[in-house]
Amino acid sequence: MKQVAQIAAILKTLDDYYPQNVVCYLDHETPFQLLVATILSAQCTDDRVNLVTPDLFKKYQTVDAFATASLEEVEQAVKSTGFYKNKAKNIIACSKRLVEVFNGEVPSDIDQLTSLAGVGRKTANVIRGNIYHIPSVVVDTHVKRISIRLGLTLHDDPVQIEMDLMAILPSEHWIRYNTQIIAHGRAICIARGPKCSQCMFLNICPFGLRRLLEELPAEAHDALAKGHMY
Repeated sequence: MKQVAQIAAILKTLDDYYPQNVVCYLDHETPFQLLVATILSAQCTDDRVNLVTPDLFKKYQTVDAFATASLEEVEQAVKSTGFYKNKAKNIIACSKRLVEVFNGEVPSDIDQLTSLAGVGRKTANVIRGNIYHIPSVVVDTHVKRISIRLGLTLHDDPVQIEMDLMAILPSEHWIRYNTQIIAHGRAICIARGPKCSQCMFLNICPFGLRRLLEELPAEAHDALAKGHMY
């Protein structure tokens, strides 16, 4: 199958099986809350972050409150998300820069966003897509894993994967692709033990087809090996 046809089939299947409306899995009420939640989500599940942020945002209700917060207290508040020392330091530094440079507002420009402590392209694109509705590709662990398995990229670096996906996916699908692929990664194409036999992409997924082939019994492999003789 040619790539154009494969991409069309992938996008149609995603629309058939997963919601077309953009879903953000991190609970938030403001752009700044989403920024903090996304920083916390690094190497942590969204569910865990959503358990931490209600108390965190109740204690620190504004950007200024975070900017002037005690490092030790923020560390304790976010400890269960992992890498808490670095995350707490970045959240406070990010808040200070927002106050000092951006008048307490979360910017939409990707260069301005990535100038903030703890904010890389993934976090910046979460903000751009979910808050400002700017077409963006967010390469989180699910998007990275599944895009590679589907053969949409040969790269392992998230930034290069982002560029590859932007080059081949229609821009109107970028944000929707992110959220639909995350849903697919949670339900079927999980990191360990993916449910390939149940996957709606099996007929166009190189990873899934190879994996099922490898699981065939020895007799089937023998038959395939001998098939060229007849």
